[in-house]
Amino acid sequence: MKIGIKGINRVTATATVALTAGAVIAGSVFASTAQAATPTPTITAKGGFVMNNGTAKTLFSKAADTRRPTGSTTKIMTAKVVLSQKNLNLDSKVTVQKAYSDYIVSKGASSARLIVGDKVTVRQLLYGLMLPSGCDAAYALADKYGSGSTRAARVKSFVGKMNSQAKSLGMKNTHFDSFDGIGNGSNYSTPRDLTKLASNAMKNSTFRAVVKTKSTKQKVTTKSGGYRYMAWSNTNAMLSSYSGAIGVKTGSGPTAKYCLVFAATRKGKTVIGTVLASTNATTRTADMKKIMDYSFKK
Repeated sequence: MKIGIKGINRVTATATVALTAGAVIAGSVFASTAQAATPTPTITAKGGFVMNNGTAKTLFSKAADTRRPTGSTTKIMTAKVVLSQKNLNLDSKVTVQKAYSDYIVSKGASSARLIVGDKVTVRQLLYGLMLPSGCDAAYALADKYGSGSTRAARVKSFVGKMNSQAKSLGMKNTHFDSFDGIGNGSNYSTPRDLTKLASNAMKNSTFRAVVKTKSTKQKVTTKSGGYRYMAWSNTNAMLSSYSGAIGVKTGSGPTAKYCLVFAATRKGKTVIGTVLASTNATTRTADMKKIMDYSFKK
């Protein structure tokens, strides 16, 4: 069959139009994809890190390996050391000592308002530790689970266990010198290390139950053999303000500024992370929401 010059020109023109149209459509798709890409958020906190808890994939990072004071986020490790004890009896009772309340007063520290002479269980102390961020509860747990003939020796032993746990978890930029985050100059960690710690701690069912609790009322035995109720509310406001939130722990202090280790689950995906050294409680929450929203989209 013969095709004339005009026929060839028509075929070529049709092909050119088709290719041009295809290129325009493809270009539109790529443009749309580029426009849809979510920009990496900017946070006020000096350091931040978020990962997918299931895959350990990094979702957000800002100065993730820079060492900073940790404030009361330290108490995540305090709880982990307790929950790692062999043959742990969560219903074992601890008598509140005057040293614990004296410590709170001397440091102006956050308190679970434990009353001298009361007998509280280890489980209750964990709630007092993680919800109102009780440094008295932290002291009581360190005193019980450290080894030694004196309280000072037991506290030193407990802090040693905290550092051993950090080493075993591969927390290379972490060191603890206190049981509650009120350090003596060498209590530090990083957003990446604290996220790694929280991820590991969340494997424990007791830890998960405690850190997702917004408030609790606990019946404790008094010195006279009667009982009283202790009411504790969680300092972690994200449990009420962020959809899917399941923990973990706030922290603050003169050098630590405002810190938060956080976790949330949406549609079967758990995201976990940390912000350190934000300027105040409001910006700390705003930082968390920004990077969590971003991370859930990735």
